[in-house]
Amino acid sequence: MPATSQPFRPRRRRVAGLLAAAASLATAGALAAALPADAHGNPSGGHGHQPSRYQDVQLLSFNDLHGNLEPPSGSSGRVTELQADGTTKTIDAGGVEYLATHLREARKNNPYSITAAGGDMVGASPLISGLFHDEPTIEALNKLDLDVTSVGNHEFDEGAKELARLQNGGCHPTDGCYTDKKFKGADFPYLAANVLDEKTKKPILKPYWVWKKNGVKVGFIGVTLEGTPGIVSADGVKGLQFKDEVETINKYAKELQKQGVKSIVALIHEGGFPASSSYNYDCDASGGGSGISGPIVDIAKNVTPAVDALVTGHTHNAYVCTIDDPSGQPRMVTSAASFGRLYTDTTLTYDRWTGDIARTAVKSANHVVTRTVPKAADMTALIGKWNTLAAPIGNRAIGYISADVNNTGTESPMGDLIADAQFAYGKELDPETDLALMNPGGVRAGLTYAAKGSEGDGVVTYAEGFTVQPFANTVNLQDFTGAQVIQVLKEQVSGTNAAAPKILQPSSGLTYTLDLTKTGADRVVTDSIRLDGAAIDPAATYRVATNSFLAGGGDGFPTLGLGTGDLVGTDDLSALAQYLTAHSSAASPLAPPAADRITIVP
Repeated sequence: MPATSQPFRPRRRRVAGLLAAAASLATAGALAAALPADAHGNPSGGHGHQPSRYQDVQLLSFNDLHGNLEPPSGSSGRVTELQADGTTKTIDAGGVEYLATHLREARKNNPYSITAAGGDMVGASPLISGLFHDEPTIEALNKLDLDVTSVGNHEFDEGAKELARLQNGGCHPTDGCYTDKKFKGADFPYLAANVLDEKTKKPILKPYWVWKKNGVKVGFIGVTLEGTPGIVSADGVKGLQFKDEVETINKYAKELQKQGVKSIVALIHEGGFPASSSYNYDCDASGGGSGISGPIVDIAKNVTPAVDALVTGHTHNAYVCTIDDPSGQPRMVTSAASFGRLYTDTTLTYDRWTGDIARTAVKSANHVVTRTVPKAADMTALIGKWNTLAAPIGNRAIGYISADVNNTGTESPMGDLIADAQFAYGKELDPETDLALMNPGGVRAGLTYAAKGSEGDGVVTYAEGFTVQPFANTVNLQDFTGAQVIQVLKEQVSGTNAAAPKILQPSSGLTYTLDLTKTGADRVVTDSIRLDGAAIDPAATYRVATNSFLAGGGDGFPTLGLGTGDLVGTDDLSALAQYLTAHSSAASPLAPPAADRITIVP
């Protein structure tokens, strides 16, 4: 399974042609309309000053921004569009300067408009945001007029107290204030219905929020995936409990109904895997939900019919699907990829007589955040302010590359490069180090050859390295038996990783075959595993370098939590920077690894 289709793994962060253009880039997903003629009419409905029975409510949504204020580079800043003739093309997308313009244009002539998000607004962020504990992103979201968001797993990268600070404001307890103004926090509520304080058993933030205008009421319930503790550092979720998504949503849907709120949207930081990587793929071509798989399908089939739409995220995929609810009725389920490259425009038709959404009229479309529109001046100013503060650190050159080092594929050149860097650093700590393994979700981006600023083509800056590895993991050394090393490789495709494999990126010298025609642990061909050409000896001891997240058994690798002889080194970005500096120069840039250490039988 390609690494890009896997859920992304969190850790601690480091310090008017517009409407026409948007319409041309939309993928329409709509339920069959079957309403009276005034269902999509003007607010007065032609009855004097009385509002019509039906009122269209615009829901604009996005997810998994991850602090990408500037346009993401490389493949992270593109989307694939399916053409009428069956071919595809890529479109440059993303950047809050453009996202703001698109959202503001979309809201025009829509007085009943709500903007919501599906979590992971912060965390694993580029330097411009991550260096400042994501205060810049919260400022940007405030300017975007975000109304509400669920928490995602990355909102817990720095723990519940830091999340509370992002919500409520105040300067960072260690790093203080970054400007002469006190950080005011988010203007919008973070919803965490299924995240409970271990002692009080109550949600640590609001479980739901209600949008109201002229008698129209729409409730929002926000949850993150129940499995958050398995993909976040232990410190980040200390003292917290994460409850089942479906049970939680159903519980609070009843509570909202008791309060007279019958129109309900669930913001769920969990997602699915569409059958196509094109954002405008017809997910319902062969029937509702037939073009999507993954955790969100089961969730959607079990969330109470009282919920009218699901805004999802986490898997960084794009889809607009209908999936039947428990009563057998189709319900809209959407996701807008990641990094601000898309936004979803959903029409919810509110019935004033019943107070509910007329679900037969719900329609939705994903739109590309193209970079062909004017930049929003206020976002340009915000980016400029924070870049000025970050420049002394971010502009420092740490290496040179001869071509793009991509982070796509089951085994990626960027993943291999990081593994090689950690292996080299491990050898410095302990010459007995044998290999290194890197989790794919920790590789947040690739390195691009083209200059992003004034540094010159092929130059890798600290800021670019930070974008690749923003978590402040340490490089850890541990001893494992050969049998345990083999077991670790099998855990990539078994246990909790059976449905969505997490293929570890291997350092140079470690090779094996991955047979995807098989199932479970058998997909790793044991007899093919070699280290420097020799078979792994199950009884021998091997010194393995990993990051601290993996060393704690994270990402579904319990065996990596059983190592002995622990030795903790520097942070992983420093290890990468040292490797690039030592192995490249302007005259002799580093070539991307060939990514040929894993032989894949498709």
